[in-house]
Amino acid sequence: MPSHPTVLLTGASGVVGSALLPRLSDCHIIALTHRTAVADADEQLAGDLTAPRLGLDADAYRRLATRVDVIVHCAAVTGFSSGPEATHALNEAGTRQIVQLAADADAVLHHLSTAFVDRTDLTRAQLGQDHGDATARPEDYLDSKRAGEDVVRSSGVPAVIIRPSVVIGDAVTGAISAFQGMHGIIHGLLRGLLPLVPVPADSPIDFIPQDVVAATISNLIRQGQRDGDIWVTAGTSALSTQRTLEVIGDTADELGLAAARPRMVGPEMVDRLIRPVFIANLHPRARRRFDDMLAMTALFAHSHVFPTSLGQLPGIPTAPSARELEDALRASVAYMARAKGMVRRVAEPVLAGEQVPA
Repeated sequence: MPSHPTVLLTGASGVVGSALLPRLSDCHIIALTHRTAVADADEQLAGDLTAPRLGLDADAYRRLATRVDVIVHCAAVTGFSSGPEATHALNEAGTRQIVQLAADADAVLHHLSTAFVDRTDLTRAQLGQDHGDATARPEDYLDSKRAGEDVVRSSGVPAVIIRPSVVIGDAVTGAISAFQGMHGIIHGLLRGLLPLVPVPADSPIDFIPQDVVAATISNLIRQGQRDGDIWVTAGTSALSTQRTLEVIGDTADELGLAAARPRMVGPEMVDRLIRPVFIANLHPRARRRFDDMLAMTALFAHSHVFPTSLGQLPGIPTAPSARELEDALRASVAYMARAKGMVRRVAEPVLAGEQVPA
């Protein structure tokens, strides 16, 4: 690996990509862009992950392949409501194009997957439960990420598969380039739209700050890692559902938000009683919002602890402690509340035990 490698980065404007860019200042970064420009990259190259040769003409593709030492593939459809065709088109077929470039360039591939490929049995479809009016279909996303991993493994190119759990904002500031995943649940809790959370109190909620994911990837590149599955998760430090809700509720209180504390109920009670009796007669929009929440929270109900690679390899970060995760969650909640205009004036992120001035 050269001391100043040329890195092709996909998804540079996304959550992980934007957090990773500042940590690769000693590299020459070529950002493969589609719709969104990336100001901090050394070069920008317009392309299309779903097209042959990434949408480049033959000469441009050949020149790119002669220059690239490392590919970091972060681009993906991460939403649960895009449908199977669009999701597989980018997450699986797009990965095939990146793998081909890695082979042509003789480059090391760092492929961003998700720890939730481990959740093969917890989607509502797999459990035989009714989707209701949900537009969120986690199984489409998980199937596409498993397929993407299979593409990488079967390619024979030197590749590191990176599996983060739920990615939240920066551990200190809470800042994040786009609200996704867990932020939707946090927003619903802050607005009092989720009176029930259908997850057992002791189920682990594994989330990890974006800066930990970015530090892991950048250090793997510098260490010259060429293979392996890297789990970027909280592992045994993951907060329980009860503690996660307590931290969100306490932060809401410190911010002066009147957010009602939700009640935790078992998923079985939801399907047997709550949904048919109370939810069926709601306005379609409210009913869809509830069913989308059910679809997403099924991934956490009765779940086991993820493995973690943090602290297990030279140079990569150690897993955050439970206290550090609580502080990071507070920072993300406060950042979202400010960004959504829910708090008029908060000078600093809310940290453990800190009071917000009136």
